[in-house]
Amino acid sequence: MKRIFESIENVFKVPDLRKKLLFTLFIFFIYRLGGHIPIPGINLKALQTFFAAQQAGMGGLFALYDLFVGGAFRRATIFAVGIMPYISASIILQLLGAVVPYFQRLQKEGEEGRRKITQYTRYGTLIISALQAWGIVVYLESIKNPPVVVNPGFGFRILAVLTLTAGGALIMWLGELITEKGIGNGMSLLIFIGIVARLPDLIIQEFILFKTGASSIWDELILIVGALVFTVAGILLTQGTRRIQVQYASRVVGRRVYGGQATYLPLKINIAGVIPIIFAQSIVTFIPSTLMAIAPQSTFAETINRVLSTTGFLYNFLYGIAIIFFCFFYTAIVFNPVDIAENLQKYGGYIPGRSPGKKTAEFIDKVLTRITLPGAIGLTLLAIVPEFIIPQKAFGYYFGGTSLLIIIGVALDTLSQLETQLVMRHYEGFLKKGHIRGRRG
Repeated sequence: MKRIFESIENVFKVPDLRKKLLFTLFIFFIYRLGGHIPIPGINLKALQTFFAAQQAGMGGLFALYDLFVGGAFRRATIFAVGIMPYISASIILQLLGAVVPYFQRLQKEGEEGRRKITQYTRYGTLIISALQAWGIVVYLESIKNPPVVVNPGFGFRILAVLTLTAGGALIMWLGELITEKGIGNGMSLLIFIGIVARLPDLIIQEFILFKTGASSIWDELILIVGALVFTVAGILLTQGTRRIQVQYASRVVGRRVYGGQATYLPLKINIAGVIPIIFAQSIVTFIPSTLMAIAPQSTFAETINRVLSTTGFLYNFLYGIAIIFFCFFYTAIVFNPVDIAENLQKYGGYIPGRSPGKKTAEFIDKVLTRITLPGAIGLTLLAIVPEFIIPQKAFGYYFGGTSLLIIIGVALDTLSQLETQLVMRHYEGFLKKGHIRGRRG
């Protein structure tokens, strides 16, 4: 604990790092502030009364959607569309980059190509935000007892859709600002802060449930122990690494001998981190929740909400398949065995028993595939199993497998970035130092 406080002190000793951290906290403040500003024309008391009386209205997919937007949906705020439109647009562009030649060329054009892809992602975000905003507006107008919209009609719909779309664009901008000028991945951090912000209220709700007898002491014990067990498992999965030995040939320059060092190439079991969870959640909840919002009182909406229950077979099957798919898909995007093999050969490195170049790339790809599969299955189990084991009370529901993994993954990733920044400036970091042992030839 003492070391953690010393590391936090070190963060604020570095002017550049301190500036980035304070900037990130400022963006968090703006994001949470926007999550409490209601859409014009909404009767907030009626909205609160409706959601308090209609627990089913916030069940199933709606509850998950509200979780990812930090409670902005149940408050009908300007940030109710959340970061999901941006994530969905990013997924679509990445999928297009895998199958459409034009986007494949853009991905290979370097900085200029990335700039164009970013621009297309922004356009896609606006379109998806508008579609999702329309669904939210129609859903709000459908609430009649008590009426949530003061003056329903075309005028309110246009104003609300424009407001929500602008809110989605602002969230996208805030996420990009964090990634560019702050610390961590802006997209993941906004989801992270939205989930964590609900923690105080959920603890209070859980205490009330226990005090009124709605939750037993055994439920609370299972909740606490289960959360701890799955947290440890999530950390182990995130930090798990497969090491491939790499040998560097020695070089003689004058009277000095360089190289001859044995080190290793670390391949994480879960290279993609928490991204597959976020992508899978976006795909599984976005389309059904939008359709449900457009026709909220229909039999179709009720059927979708019932069939895609978070404890139902179909939802968890689709969710698991999506996680495994995005684990492989995102790993293929961020890690290229051919590039690694070329870099090793360029700097005189080789894997013992493997020829440099193509054979090395094939070996790395084979190992990567073998460790990604169990990593993806482990990630899927950690995302799904807690939903059935942890009691689905106030705290347990919102901090099931998906939420726990996002919190763990984003927190570890951000700490790792802070660690790197501190070590570069010769400060001791948060995490244990890893040592690469070598031998001179």
